[in-house]
Amino acid sequence: MTAGEGTARVGGTTRPPAAPGAGGGPVPPVVELRSVSKSFGRYDALRDVSLSVPAGTVTCVLGDNGAGKSTLIRTLSGLHRPTSGEILVDGEPVRFRGPRDAIDAGIATVHQDLAVVGQMSVWRNFFLGQELTGRTGTLRQREMRRVTAGALREMGIDLADVDVPVGSLSGGQRQVVAIARAVHFGARVVILDEPTAALGVKQSGMVLRFVAAARERGIGVVLITHNPHHAYLVGDRFLLLNMGRVVLDAAYGDVSLEQLTLEMAGGGELDALSHELRAGR
Repeated sequence: MTAGEGTARVGGTTRPPAAPGAGGGPVPPVVELRSVSKSFGRYDALRDVSLSVPAGTVTCVLGDNGAGKSTLIRTLSGLHRPTSGEILVDGEPVRFRGPRDAIDAGIATVHQDLAVVGQMSVWRNFFLGQELTGRTGTLRQREMRRVTAGALREMGIDLADVDVPVGSLSGGQRQVVAIARAVHFGARVVILDEPTAALGVKQSGMVLRFVAAARERGIGVVLITHNPHHAYLVGDRFLLLNMGRVVLDAAYGDVSLEQLTLEMAGGGELDALSHELRAGR
């Protein structure tokens, strides 16, 4: 079976080639890692990892526990500095001194805990840390409610009431609010840390549709996941990590879901184990 055959994509097909830049050449990726390694003492959490995130694409990073996904997230978000290699933003090398530098460069991370306060309303969480205030310091509540509802609606989520506690929303809705918040406040790349890990099929579908909607708005998305089926529904490019190394780097049209699933499950190691166990029966 060829790549994509028999699989319904969320949000259309792969992205077209990048449009020419001002100098006539292709537009550089929004963010890029070139041969990045990260070591903690003698332990190499990442080894020679390269990653490119153009605008309007979804790059899926897959791997089992301990593969290096968390270290990759922390490196992209400015929490870790690479031991070697370089990070580029818009084609220019940068050195993030911390998460604020990454945010200022337009790179936002939505962690699994979402950084939301369950007892607070949706609109308060949406503007958490970036509240709109008047000259006397009073909150411009009406405006923040209106902006929150409008931003969610633009991304395909129509909440009946943005005054409800965010903790009363479904897991998928909370993920969507966190992603919409990042996009509204200027993110050009959104890193999603296992956004569907604890969700059922319906709620996962809501998040994946939102990922596709973000891509259609020109946002670059890095989707961290251990679920190849979810990745294949929205991904334009797939990187599979194993023990800190990239063992697969393929575009959507160059790999099938079956191949991606097999590689995720261990590929040749799984075949060898199967033969070993059968031989002993």
